[in-house]
Parts: sequence; structure tokens; C-alpha cells
Amino acid sequence: MAGTKTYMAKPGDVEQKWLIVDATDKVVGRLASDIAVALMGKHRPTYTPHVDTGDFVIVTNVEKVTFSGNKWDRKTYSWYTGYPGQKTITARARLERTPERILREAVRRMLPKSKLGVQMLTKLKLFVGPDHVHQAQQPEAVEMGVKQDR
Repeated sequence: MAGTKTYMAKPGDVEQKWLIVDATDKVVGRLASDIAVALMGKHRPTYTPHVDTGDFVIVTNVEKVTFSGNKWDRKTYSWYTGYPGQKTITARARLERTPERILREAVRRMLPKSKLGVQMLTKLKLFVGPDHVHQAQQPEAVEMGVKQDR
């Protein structure tokens, strides 16, 4: 075989950008999918599976996300408390209590289930309302979660 080499990024090689997304009236699943791709770095030609090549993502207005269909009342989130039985809450109730958790959980479940996935999730910054504390990083505004015609 002749010498074509596959490029593998090293941990210090990749310059990570800061992206900012407005979640107003975006469908949770589509938005979470695009955010997960950006966090993993799959939008770059230098993507390497075992290296964190993704960008930081700031999401504002997370309380204004939407679900399609009747998911606000039918979708439930369950967790184990340590006691018998599970706690369950509807999506509408979770939006009222902790709106950023809806999007964080959706993105978390789309990332790798490893230490690298946990590290990628720390680069997701969610904010209720239009203000955020990362102006110093000069984030670049991008459009995510839009339905694309194929």
C-alpha cells in the first residue's frame, strides 16, 4: 500500500471556537442534534473520534424551546431517587421548574457515553433569557435546529 496517511488530530492541535445559538421557537430534538454535532466536532474535516475537536456552544432563551406534537403533556422524564419507585415529571412541568434541563438531557443522550462525552457536555453553556456571561469569548452567532430540505 502506498503512503496515504489518515490525519489524526492531537489534543492541542484544534482551535475551539465559541458559537452562540438562540433557542427561541426551535424544536428540541433538531436543536439538540445540531448542538451535539458541534460539541463533538463532527462539523469539521479534522474530526477525530478519540480527541475532543468540538466547539463551545452557548444557548440563550432555553425556556422558549418547543416540542412537536403533544409531547408537552405526553413526554415524561423519570429518575431513580434511591427509594422504591421512580420519580416522574412531564415535559411541561420540567419546563416550568428547570427549563435548561430539557435541552441538556437531550444533548447528553446524543453524545458518546464515555469520559470524553462528559468533557464535551461541559462545553455546553445554557442560559434562561437572552443574556449570557461569555461576551469576552466573542462568540460567533450560528443558526441551528432548522429543518433542512433534502
